[in-house]
Amino acid sequence: MLKDYTPNDVNTRHRLGWQMLHLAAVHGRSTICELLLEKGAQINEIDHYSTPRLMAEKLNIDPLVVALIRDTEFNPDLVRVNFHGCTPLHYAALSNSTETVDVLTKYGANPALKNELGFKPANYANPTLAKRLNLYEEEYVRRERELEDEERRKYPLEKRIKEHLVGQDAAISMVAATIRRKENGWFDEDHPLVFLFLGSSGIGKTELAKQVAKYLHKDNKNAFIRLDMSEYQEQHSVARMIGSPPGYVGHQDGGQLTDALKNCNNAVVLFDEVEKAHPKVLTVLLQLFDEGRLTDGKGNTIECKNAIFIMTSNLASEAIAEHAMQLRAEQQRLRDIRLEDRLRGLVGSVKGDEEDYQERVTISRQFKDTIVRPVLKAHFQRDEFLGRINEMVYFLPFSDSELRQLVKKELEFWAAKAKKNNSIELTWDEKVIDVICKGYDIHYGARSIKHEVERRIINQISELHHKVKTAKKVHVSVNSDQETDNDLINIKIS
Repeated sequence: MLKDYTPNDVNTRHRLGWQMLHLAAVHGRSTICELLLEKGAQINEIDHYSTPRLMAEKLNIDPLVVALIRDTEFNPDLVRVNFHGCTPLHYAALSNSTETVDVLTKYGANPALKNELGFKPANYANPTLAKRLNLYEEEYVRRERELEDEERRKYPLEKRIKEHLVGQDAAISMVAATIRRKENGWFDEDHPLVFLFLGSSGIGKTELAKQVAKYLHKDNKNAFIRLDMSEYQEQHSVARMIGSPPGYVGHQDGGQLTDALKNCNNAVVLFDEVEKAHPKVLTVLLQLFDEGRLTDGKGNTIECKNAIFIMTSNLASEAIAEHAMQLRAEQQRLRDIRLEDRLRGLVGSVKGDEEDYQERVTISRQFKDTIVRPVLKAHFQRDEFLGRINEMVYFLPFSDSELRQLVKKELEFWAAKAKKNNSIELTWDEKVIDVICKGYDIHYGARSIKHEVERRIINQISELHHKVKTAKKVHVSVNSDQETDNDLINIKIS
């Protein structure tokens, strides 16, 4: 039986989908469960087994072989019925083993998790054990809520996001405030929360959506759904999103969005580059945003009013970038004037201005109404679609100080990689940061910085690999060529 498991790995998975902890739980082997958990078995992992037919199609083997393996190697009573999504606690409840349930709950098993059929562990237990599980669920949910509330008080959304995202303070603040309002009950419960992120590529729109999902749902991978709308440019792509109607090819496969929302109906859903979607797809999104529900190709309705929907778009990105750069230039001019006045003794300290003047660069209401909204209306051609957006969030080009942070962050990434892979210490002069900043392109955002570091530094180091692999230290510096006015990157190996 153990031939299908990886030796010395308590979380190894049988080719048909279950793990050793599932196997021990379904047979009520509480002592083995505890031993596996002490060795690091993951308490809430799900069984991927579904039915002989579905598993046979997935693995390209005979359904009878699948049924025989499930019968002999797992449990003869759980062959034909779909138990996909069951945790060890589901199987402990099925076995009606109080001892096993107690062991699993002691190690933090989540009694609120549902399998693919929507059943919790208590749904499979006898009345006495079900009552025990229900009481434990109440306590578990209360305890988790208290821990989460305390963690969020100490570590708010803005702080978490800023650890992963450089700049975009205004965007982060707006999104955080809106989500906090929703969490505290100050929102329209009949409609889901809808954002439209506007701005150039590579400035954090997708990353902010990911961090929101991580904040709200921690490590639940099903809670972040990303759809690249460039894949939905044709009218027939609606079927790929919500599933084909009965009688059409692919009817049994379901839709990418509807299936994902069935797994997590309060997920953070990202529609990347929404302007590329076909108008028929936008009609589906309008129903989703307006009613908070979606009907799939089979006629099933998925309620998702608690989901958060985020669209990103590059529409009007150049106008937004140019406007922001003009505002920054004006702020810089005003700061220079204040600095000159200070030096002349005409005004007091401008320390506060120096610290926060960048944060006061905000997109004006007039610019939004006269420049951006007409562009959006001309493209989407429907006021009701734009009307269902709760917040339009503007992402601005990086300031000089933010660019320096980006470059430093990228260099630190490569320094950590060099240390880990080659035991080499990678260092650099401050002027290197200034030189790399010159490669910034507002059309490509942080990607242009990443590419500049790779092109001007990492490529050089890679070409010297025969020397670098025996080195202990690599230092990056800059030499300025007076004749050509070019900054040359030097790599010193020691």
